[in-house]
Amino acid sequence: MTTATHRSAEQIGRTPAGPRPLPALGVTREVPLPDVTGTTLANGLRVLVARRASVPMVELRLRVPFADPAPGSGHPAIAELLSETLLTATATRDRVAIDDELAAVGADLGASVDPERLLIAGSGLADGLATILDVLADVLTGATHPDHEVARERERLVERIAVARAQPRTIAREALQRVRFGDHPITAEMPTAEAVTAVTAERVRATHAASLVPRGSTLTLVGDVDPAAAVAAVERALGSWTSDRTALELSAPPYPVPGELVLVHRPGSVQSQLRLSGPAVPRDDPAYAALQLANLVFGGYFSSRWMENIREDKGYTYGAHSGPEFIPGGAVLGVDTDVASDVTAAALLETRYELGRLCAVPPTAEEIDAARSYAVGSLLISLDNQGGLASTIAGLASVGLDLDWLRGHPARLAAVTVDEVADAALRFFAPTGFSGVVVGDAEVIGPRVRALGGIAP
Repeated sequence: MTTATHRSAEQIGRTPAGPRPLPALGVTREVPLPDVTGTTLANGLRVLVARRASVPMVELRLRVPFADPAPGSGHPAIAELLSETLLTATATRDRVAIDDELAAVGADLGASVDPERLLIAGSGLADGLATILDVLADVLTGATHPDHEVARERERLVERIAVARAQPRTIAREALQRVRFGDHPITAEMPTAEAVTAVTAERVRATHAASLVPRGSTLTLVGDVDPAAAVAAVERALGSWTSDRTALELSAPPYPVPGELVLVHRPGSVQSQLRLSGPAVPRDDPAYAALQLANLVFGGYFSSRWMENIREDKGYTYGAHSGPEFIPGGAVLGVDTDVASDVTAAALLETRYELGRLCAVPPTAEEIDAARSYAVGSLLISLDNQGGLASTIAGLASVGLDLDWLRGHPARLAAVTVDEVADAALRFFAPTGFSGVVVGDAEVIGPRVRALGGIAP
């Protein structure tokens, strides 16, 4: 009997002649995108339909701009309870009837909300589209938000908020948002428990009537459907959803101002959260492709410089990530990682070092080519299924773009030069261009972190 001997990854990757050669990268395929049929109904609802017949399903995304009309009025708490109770009852269906009708066509619908929009998303059998739209129309025009359902969800939401606000990632996110955007409504990603407790079912129903409206909203359908027939089905089902109001878009927040990092004290924490942020550019900016490649080289994927440094070489973290976050009117750049308390200062030092190194030692042609291949490949993967395509179409539509932008993006990535990436690195990744937060036990991490400088008093 032969006993198997464990071989390390390095041993597996080598032959007697040396390291195993890596296969050459294949030819990048074109992004396989269907045509999109777009129309605006008489009630102001924009409808986008794309046929993708890979499976006999249809994906649905209804995006309703849902900004706070009067900051300080408790809208974030009301919006959360509205989304939680939207699918619980209508004038003609209770929760069980809604679930049963959707289940009969293999469908599901769910609602979520954030400071920008309310989203109703789901999927089902393509043959059941008429049923899905009928239920959706009933919910949009006749949801009753029963008192007992609002009361139950109010209790649940208060509990979830209490749990979430004890989590270090939530603490770091809320602190970062305040540093970046001050008191702009975009920071209200989670309401307070007190605000939720004050919400009544009457206020939920009033907000539904006033804010959940078709004009300015967009419905996206992707699947095994005929576009013309799908648009006609939407018009039949949702034509009676009307309002003289227009859905309210969130205003553009101020761009982050470079400055010192804020040290947020979390007593007893054994980990620290590093969150840095600076200005970026949106997708339609001429510099976006170069920014995307510079970001990948820095920290946008596993083979990035920052990841190689603080994870593979130093062992400070399990993961580190950087990338653009799109906001109304633009984008911001985020640099995020979590580390043990005893290496917080060291991790911050290496992070600043890699930011500076990207400016002083710009990405090489080899690094850029690897990042370019990853960018196109990940784009292909994200669009490989109906759900991913539906979300992408809806997301692009919300910022005034369409699939033509996506079709042209691989060519834009291919055209980016080494010098353009170097310019993007200098413009967006200079350490002095960032602000942000360090969350942790200030008594443990404070002395060494402050010794590095750049920390607010």
